Amino acid sequence: MLDILIRNGRIVDGTGIPAYHGDLGIEGGRLRQVGGHLNVDARHMVDAGGHVVAPGFIDPHTHFDAQLLWDGQARPALEHGVTTVVHGNCSLSLAPLKAAHRPRLVRMFQQIEEMPDAAFDGAFEWTWEAFDAYVDALRGRLSLNVAPLAGHSPLRMWVMGEEAQGRAATPDETRAMQQLLRECLEAGAIGLSTSYVDFDENMRPVPSRYAHAEELDALCSVLGDFGRMLQVVPEFYSTDITIARIDQLAELSLAHGIPTTFSPLFDSVTMPANVSRVLDRVAEQFARGARVWPQVQTRPIDISFSFEVASLFFVTQPMWYMILRLPREQRLAAFRDAATRKSLIDAVEAGGSSPWGELRVRDSADASLIGRTLGDIAEERGGSPAAVMIDLSVEEDFGVHFLSASMGHDDPSRVGPTLANDLVHVGASDAGAHIQSFATYGDTGYLFDRFVRDGRYLSLEHAVRKITSETAQIWGIPDRGLLKPGAAADVVVFDPETIGRGAELPVTDMPENGMRYVRDASGIDAVIVNGEVAWSAADGYTEATSGNVVLP
Repeated sequence: MLDILIRNGRIVDGTGIPAYHGDLGIEGGRLRQVGGHLNVDARHMVDAGGHVVAPGFIDPHTHFDAQLLWDGQARPALEHGVTTVVHGNCSLSLAPLKAAHRPRLVRMFQQIEEMPDAAFDGAFEWTWEAFDAYVDALRGRLSLNVAPLAGHSPLRMWVMGEEAQGRAATPDETRAMQQLLRECLEAGAIGLSTSYVDFDENMRPVPSRYAHAEELDALCSVLGDFGRMLQVVPEFYSTDITIARIDQLAELSLAHGIPTTFSPLFDSVTMPANVSRVLDRVAEQFARGARVWPQVQTRPIDISFSFEVASLFFVTQPMWYMILRLPREQRLAAFRDAATRKSLIDAVEAGGSSPWGELRVRDSADASLIGRTLGDIAEERGGSPAAVMIDLSVEEDFGVHFLSASMGHDDPSRVGPTLANDLVHVGASDAGAHIQSFATYGDTGYLFDRFVRDGRYLSLEHAVRKITSETAQIWGIPDRGLLKPGAAADVVVFDPETIGRGAELPVTDMPENGMRYVRDASGIDAVIVNGEVAWSAADGYTEATSGNVVLP
């Protein structure tokens, strides 16, 4: 008797071949038969009703590091068909991490990934320092699979202490980091992440940015012993510097036989030639035999923010940003002070006009303001958009929220061909980060909705392959991404006509009822992880804890 029998499915198996109709049988957490008509009994029957049956989707760029410790379902990932996530990106991971360094690293997470106190304080018990102990802390609570990265910044902190954020490593320190990374990889880390752009709450570069090229090369030599991934955040605001990083990654890939990936690659109206120039250089390096995968997200960026917390929206305005880092009462007093208010407005308008006129009021006690632009309100009130932002925030005691919608990456005619490119890796969802500013999830639904169903830039089979077997192959994730007999039974059933990115919803599911934003999903019927139903449209989340740490 089978554990699960899925009947009447349109099987899209992850290889890219045309879909075909058939049944799928699951037993003991494995796929026992794929295709054909199965006239057998099963403990659980699923009628796909002609909908797509595909491998579970894989999300290669998340920051679920902390959330997994208080939410093993990684909500809302399962609702979007995701059965495996990679976390620990951007040089940050919760292990290896000495107890003395915990507050410092948490502040980096809060600064860089905009994760609130509620995601850490009292949300879980710190029971680990070494990477293997962190992996053990995850096991037994997971409803989906995880493939953790080791972060370069905590590696440096472990070995160098306070000096990790101030200088290059000595040869002895570099060797110590190599040994520490080796231990992480042996414990199940899928690779190493590093960053060239991020900074802490005091606007200092994160530890990984102090590493010289020799240090990164030494760490990549250890990755080469295991064939594991190097993930990098390059200077994405500059095409020329990004291309230089591509060349650096190519040399590391060739020298050590490793895959590398960088994110994000973003279509921007301010840099219209960015994507084409970057992909041309990527193609040149692939032709040399290097593996340098650019990660491209499917959705545009929407940033929601208020003056209640410091948002990355203000990182290019240091005066604003530093005031938003003040305690609440000092922050409110600063915005009420006439001289400070003038200095803030002048700083924004230094170029001759305020760039914030297109920002909209997302939420306000005054319903008549919701949906209107700051430029429109400024014209009505007199003054500038920056002045309106300050005035509304003070008037509503920081209760008003603003929205910067579709910050680039929103033209399907430009993004669609990029996603279809064989050298592009679909990723960079950033799930688990920025949870109080905007909802980062919905990339998979957006892919099928906007670029398969509407724009037809990718076929259904091509899109499934991109986020299943192709991702598993790039990252070296074993036993995932394909529907074939003997493979792990990670399966998603969905309606190709309705799958999409739903509404953005505020929820209070964090410890102490901390608020965050999530994206609803549509069109997903059922999600199976290692042979157990983890979520279904009919019943929602189940009690299944069949997820695991995916060991390369």
